[in-house]
Amino acid sequence: MSSAGCLVENSTVHSAGGAGNQLISLNVNGHAYQADVMNQETLAWTLRYKLGLTGTKLGCDRAECGACTVLLDDVPHYSCSVLTHTVRDRKVLTIEGLASADGTLHPLQQGIVEEQGFQCAFCMSGFIMATVGFLKTNPEPTRTELARGISGNLCRCQDYDKILTSLMCGAEKMRSAHV
Repeated sequence: MSSAGCLVENSTVHSAGGAGNQLISLNVNGHAYQADVMNQETLAWTLRYKLGLTGTKLGCDRAECGACTVLLDDVPHYSCSVLTHTVRDRKVLTIEGLASADGTLHPLQQGIVEEQGFQCAFCMSGFIMATVGFLKTNPEPTRTELARGISGNLCRCQDYDKILTSLMCGAEKMRSAHV
């Protein structure tokens, strides 16, 4: 950890030791981490509270809302229902890993900014990650196809029309940028 309490690449994160804990290696956003995790610890918990990646939200903590969506090997998963120790050989991508190293937003994120797609934005990272995953399998969806593709994500503000408009804008930007 740095003096500010932030993790640096190739860091080791320790929790209170005890029975059932295991030290595992994780590949998150292209960086290698080691974390001491409990057998029942979820990926959402590890990302937020051990790695400091708070873009992954905990909404329902029951795999119903999609706020915690991350990509595991480019496939969307609810991180609140994935045990951390099961992803040690997989590539984890969170919302923090989408922007480029120089801070340039991912085209999907840029589309959302331009269209002002969310009200409170609590659910936004989950929608973005679900959309990025969906667009890997269907890079030119219709609005209806995209709506079905991200139907596992919920928004309490319920402005789905605005969300879909911004995601479609971002999808077009992705195609233009050949991402």
